[in-house]
Amino acid sequence: MGQSRTQSRPTLKTIAEMTGLGVTTVSRALKDAHDISVKTKLRVRKVADAIGYHPDRAGVRLRTGKTNVISLILDQTDKVPEFARRMIVGISNATRGTPYHLVVTPQSRSDDPMDPVRYILDSRAADGVIITHVRPDDERIAVLRQSGLPFVAHGRSLSGPAHAYHDFDNRSFCEMAANRLIGRGRKRLALLSPPSEFSYYQESLAGFTAAADAASVLHKVLSGIDLDSSSEVLRQAGMALRHQDYVPDGIVCGSELCAMALIDGLIQSGFDVGRDIDVIAKETSDLLNYTRPRIDSLREDLIVAGQELAAHLIDVIEKRDVSILQSLGQPIPVWRNEL
Repeated sequence: MGQSRTQSRPTLKTIAEMTGLGVTTVSRALKDAHDISVKTKLRVRKVADAIGYHPDRAGVRLRTGKTNVISLILDQTDKVPEFARRMIVGISNATRGTPYHLVVTPQSRSDDPMDPVRYILDSRAADGVIITHVRPDDERIAVLRQSGLPFVAHGRSLSGPAHAYHDFDNRSFCEMAANRLIGRGRKRLALLSPPSEFSYYQESLAGFTAAADAASVLHKVLSGIDLDSSSEVLRQAGMALRHQDYVPDGIVCGSELCAMALIDGLIQSGFDVGRDIDVIAKETSDLLNYTRPRIDSLREDLIVAGQELAAHLIDVIEKRDVSILQSLGQPIPVWRNEL
């Protein structure tokens, strides 16, 4: 037999009655206020979780003008689904226990990158925004700064005033990868580069060139392909590489999937990967642990990146100094072969 009346939704008053605390104290505890003891916060959160309390976001918006929403503008053309999954896990870890929750705003690289930014600004759909795939002179950063909406970038704009960001140190990645190849005796290096429109292209090229120049080895950027090329195009490029004027014996690649496609073409054309040529990739997933031949890689920890981005954004929303909200993730070596 069903209930005769619908159970009322838990409120701050419900938690206050159950804990013997005042409504204001409960509210401040749930907002992680600095002047509320850790013991009280844990007690309040335990009760809130037990009764399924969730803030009335419509009411919060009416009272404060805040949505308690963080919007992640996520490019849907990324080859590796792990990029999105791990980034979201990291952001969710950082927002747990805060008033904020995550909403993903999709974007296709074939569309105007300003479209999702305009939508968020026009609809006031979020209290802050995380953007990715930053360009050296990124219009989104200029518009967001002018609007006053808090934002943080996964990547750095290379012009204009400072902004909050977390970035992967692509310069160090390429320098470390090139030095690893040089340590294995490679003399003709090549870089499968990011698309030249993005900031991390310049950082990647600088690190790659610095290592090769310091060791006085030949080096060049592979022409006609980049990390946005399809897997089939990269496979065909690997097959054709033996017949080019410049035949490298070591390749630095900023993506494990791109590296796998390129390696498939190299093997089909007769290269013995690991003997005739080495490939070193940036990895963001565990794929390379289960592929053959074994190749060396350097890892970008995207869960940590998501955590850093969310923490920075919350600090921006709370009006902390953005000039100190800048961090670089360091490459983590995953060496699977002997020098």
